[in-house]
Amino acid sequence: MARFELHDANFGTAMGESLSLGDTLFAMGLRLAGDAAQVVSAHMYFNLADRMGVEGAAFHRQDMTAQMTKAQISRAQRAAREWLARN
Repeated sequence: MARFELHDANFGTAMGESLSLGDTLFAMGLRLAGDAAQVVSAHMYFNLADRMGVEGAAFHRQDMTAQMTKAQISRAQRAAREWLARN
């Protein structure tokens, strides 16, 4: 997983526009959501984006949850907590 330094509010760019950390995490979730092997990571990114107030992240996280086992959901939640502890 990537590590982001939090002193700068802008983390990514899309078509020349700066994105907030939450929007960047949301974009990462969208990118991974279509890959069945990446559902845990996608859920984690949507979870983090939702915590940062990104509109639509909760909807996408719930959509991912419908496709996942309880073990996968637990892994995604654990990964999100670990990401928050490190970043």
